[in-house]
Amino acid sequence: MRDEEAAAADDLVRARDRLLAPGPHRRTGRSLRAALVDLHEFWLVGHAARSGVVAGGLALVAVGGLGRRELVPYSDLDLVLVHDGRAGVEAVAERLWYPLWNSGIGLDHSVRTVGEALRVAADDLRTALGLLELRHVAGDPEISGRLAAGARQAWRAGVRSRLDEVVESARRRWARGGEVAHRAEPDLKHGRGGLRDVALLDALAVARLTDRPPAEVDAARGLLLDVRTELRRVAGGPRDVLRAQDGDEVAAALGLADRYALARATSSAARTIGYAVDVALRAGALPARRVPTRRPLAEGVVLHGDEVALARDAVPHRDPVLLLRVAAAAARGSRPIAPGALARLAESAPELRGPWPRAALDGLVALLGSGAGLVDVVEALDRTGLWGRLFPEWGAVRDLPPRDAAHVWTVDRHLVETAVCAARSATRVSRPDLLLLGALLHDLGKGRDRDHSVVGAALARQVGRRLGLRSQDVATLAALVRHHLLLPHTATRRDVADEATVRRVVHVLGGDPVLLELLHALTEADARATGPGAWTDWRAALVGDLVNRCRAAMAGQPLPPPEPLTPDLRALARTAGGPVVRAIGGGYAVVAPDRPGLLSKAAGVLALHSLEVRSAVLRAHAGVAVDVFAAAPRFGSPPDVALLREQLARALDGTLPLADRLAAKERDYGGPPRDSPPPRVLWFDHEATGAVVLELRAADRIGLLHRVACALERCGVDVVWARVATLGTTVVDSFAIAGLGAGRRREVERAVLAAAR
Repeated sequence: MRDEEAAAADDLVRARDRLLAPGPHRRTGRSLRAALVDLHEFWLVGHAARSGVVAGGLALVAVGGLGRRELVPYSDLDLVLVHDGRAGVEAVAERLWYPLWNSGIGLDHSVRTVGEALRVAADDLRTALGLLELRHVAGDPEISGRLAAGARQAWRAGVRSRLDEVVESARRRWARGGEVAHRAEPDLKHGRGGLRDVALLDALAVARLTDRPPAEVDAARGLLLDVRTELRRVAGGPRDVLRAQDGDEVAAALGLADRYALARATSSAARTIGYAVDVALRAGALPARRVPTRRPLAEGVVLHGDEVALARDAVPHRDPVLLLRVAAAAARGSRPIAPGALARLAESAPELRGPWPRAALDGLVALLGSGAGLVDVVEALDRTGLWGRLFPEWGAVRDLPPRDAAHVWTVDRHLVETAVCAARSATRVSRPDLLLLGALLHDLGKGRDRDHSVVGAALARQVGRRLGLRSQDVATLAALVRHHLLLPHTATRRDVADEATVRRVVHVLGGDPVLLELLHALTEADARATGPGAWTDWRAALVGDLVNRCRAAMAGQPLPPPEPLTPDLRALARTAGGPVVRAIGGGYAVVAPDRPGLLSKAAGVLALHSLEVRSAVLRAHAGVAVDVFAAAPRFGSPPDVALLREQLARALDGTLPLADRLAAKERDYGGPPRDSPPPRVLWFDHEATGAVVLELRAADRIGLLHRVACALERCGVDVVWARVATLGTTVVDSFAIAGLGAGRRREVERAVLAAAR
């Protein structure tokens, strides 16, 4: 009998695989989920009957995806065998579970009486929520009905005392899963705005704390379920994190253009769900509190309990600035705006037409300068259509996924995060209002087919005029957006000690010191809002050095000379007969007679000891190379300097098989991820010396700098200086190359790309 049941379970697996197989008539989305539910339920009904689950105090019920009739491919079956305390239940349970285990079907199971199940639910939130989705499968429907009714009654009776537990559980899950709307690789089930949050909304509705989720939440739920369904089919297993390499295939199955269109749709759905959960949790808690007091915050704005609301005498349709006062008050105090206030403003607040009154501009600047509270307020305004009234241009970047892997936010969220970061620099600049506006608008030109800085400058000019800025301020705002990448690109791709570099930046900025300081603050805010590792001490020092030189040039002061070698390094260069390695603050100095191959050999020896080169600066003194590497161990302790010197000497004389050792090390520790983006090379002309700058962007790996330097050496080029930056798992390395004709760029580029791959 057991063998027959095992064979039947194998038939179930084969039937499931046929449903999931590719083909011209394959099912997708809701149709596929319904077919999977019908298939598993049909099999379970027959299997339960053969196992002894019959009417009379014994029932098989489903919770989870099967209980909700939302079974996605390769889901576990969440089953409960409910009984009335009779003997012999364990034998029935073994006959039930064994074939499923044996066939490899995921199974989450339990055997309980109605009373036992309700007692477990009283102590375990996950069980309590699961029983709300219970559905009868086989056996005695009366006992299934008693459990379902008891679970709902207990949930309604005790939900107020458990609301803090519900909120804390959700926050822990969000901390683990991140935000579905803004993660490059979102967790569709557990992340904030994911499918577990939809189940939470259903549970709050069952408890009658909130209404049933509105139609837009149902639509968002359907989209996330469709994405999760196709993701699991593509992955061939139980995966809930949508990885970038699966995006195009999932998008094609759903009829979307590409993975970017998929990411945008997913982000919009998750934001709809996330906002609904925030509102529902607040609404669910309100009746349990005392009648809230009302405290005035601004004209027409009060704090009602924990929410920012409209005063009783507020007249939204006569007060065009009321919306901005409400938003600024909420952001400043990190308080939510009451849903009723948002609804009234959405219905009756007049549209602000240009030029805005001064009070409206002041309210916007106050809102943008409010700090971290800005994020939730903009989200609330955007989900209710109010943010789009203020900025009609926002639609092009709403939910727009980033094209650069360094960005962790969607473009619209990145703009808001940049404003939050810029607010921290408001006291460093003479025009904090223009800084905050520039932060909000700097990437507004993305999502088009043209240079986003050029498009963004035109949009900034349009927005500035509508806001009522003076013509000179409109020009400054447009220039701030147009040139928001000038400082970081110049500092990392050119020699900032070169007078021509400084003169070029000063010329581009029209000699305007206010614009320079605004760009400096925006550069930092933009990088900090990009993601971890985008703003480093090294990058801050480079940009700061460039700004100081430009400021001096604008003031008519002589430019500071290039950073000289320290007396110790200069003395070392004069006396060094062979290679010398010396530990300096945060890295190592390599001093040796200048010769081809020194850079690659030095970088290779550092890589052998798992030293990650964060930056490298090459200089020379009296024919001796002085290469300074900012490097730190990827793990473990720093190596002995004497060992580094000995291995560098061997590498230079050819007795150390450097390439073989590095290859073995990479095999041990692994190279870059299989789905890493392809490397990219950019070229920039260096006006002062006639050199060109090659910039490499690639996935980081052990020994990468060594391999790239070897490629340049094999091409016979002379590296004048190099700057190396590691940002998370990506490197941006710049090499100034002398004497390279335009005709050889393609040859050098191919060699560098081959080394990076």
